[in-house]
Amino acid sequence: MKLGPFEIIAILLVILIIFGAGKLPQLFDMFAKWKSDFRKNKEGNAEQLEEKPAVKTKKKAKKNQE
Repeated sequence: MKLGPFEIIAILLVILIIFGAGKLPQLFDMFAKWKSDFRKNKEGNAEQLEEKPAVKTKKKAKKNQE
């Protein structure tokens, strides 16, 4: 679902009405920080989740004889 220009303008107007013009720069700075933190965490987690090849062992399983 894509947002058209009318929807974006409507969202910005609602934000302007709720927070006022004085707080908009602070809100955009906070949003930019959240976005960059999210990207950093996403990239870090992707590196951790990379699949590593299985390690082969040469030992054979012993049968349990009782």
